[in-house]
Amino acid sequence: MDELTKTISERGDLAHLALFLWASGASGLLFWTLKELSAANRRFNEFVSEIASLNRLFKRGD
Repeated sequence: MDELTKTISERGDLAHLALFLWASGASGLLFWTLKELSAANRRFNEFVSEIASLNRLFKRGD
């Protein structure tokens, strides 16, 4: 990695390196956010399903 950084700095492409690192970080953060959002949605769906099953259980008891 040091050789790559050295080559880029010698050519004066530090802006490209910074842009690449920013884009990689932003893409990684987006991927992580979507993964967490999907997991939260799954947990909420399970919660709602459990509430519905409890409602059906209590409704049969009447």
